[in-house]
Amino acid sequence: MFTQEPVAQRIISRRVFFLSAASIAGGLYYLMSGRQEPVEAGTPVPAGPPKMVSIVNFSDSGKKLGVVEVEKVVKTDAEWKKQLGPTAFEITRHADTESPFTGKYWNLHDKGIYRCICCDTALFSSDTKFESGTGWPSFWEPLAKENVTNSSDSSFGMDRVANACTRCDAHLGHLFDDGPKPTGLRYCMNSGALRFVKLATAD
Repeated sequence: MFTQEPVAQRIISRRVFFLSAASIAGGLYYLMSGRQEPVEAGTPVPAGPPKMVSIVNFSDSGKKLGVVEVEKVVKTDAEWKKQLGPTAFEITRHADTESPFTGKYWNLHDKGIYRCICCDTALFSSDTKFESGTGWPSFWEPLAKENVTNSSDSSFGMDRVANACTRCDAHLGHLFDDGPKPTGLRYCMNSGALRFVKLATAD
């Protein structure tokens, strides 16, 4: 004899069916869109031929040593966290920004060069540092254009130019066109992305 399925049970069955269908559809869309699960912090970097980049080497006295081709520095988040402090990690690897007038270099006037905190690439010189009044260390040009990479940044509803270290892709800060002569540019950097090396007396 045929017995009709209770109404409550039919409703639950329909819900299970629709939820299952939605999950399958979502999974198919995820696969079709080419998205992948994020790599966990401890996952090893995939093996393969290293990517090479050209940068300009400088001594700690700021002397130009010439263009060199070096391997691009690629590490997992776990490796960067082990190397960097929390502030430097969030700035360089997640494009965070330190609060103005809080970084250790915004008001520094010593002579020397500023290197990348992540890979030690020479980035800026005290010779091009100026008081911008913004609370961040500011420079009117990098030591070498090859060492700093520019990219478009449309986060927070603004169109800006982001700066990164060419060798390791560390986020450094942003570039603006309100700087002093001779370039008229302002490289507005985060202290947490930099390591200052005081002027050496000899190479």
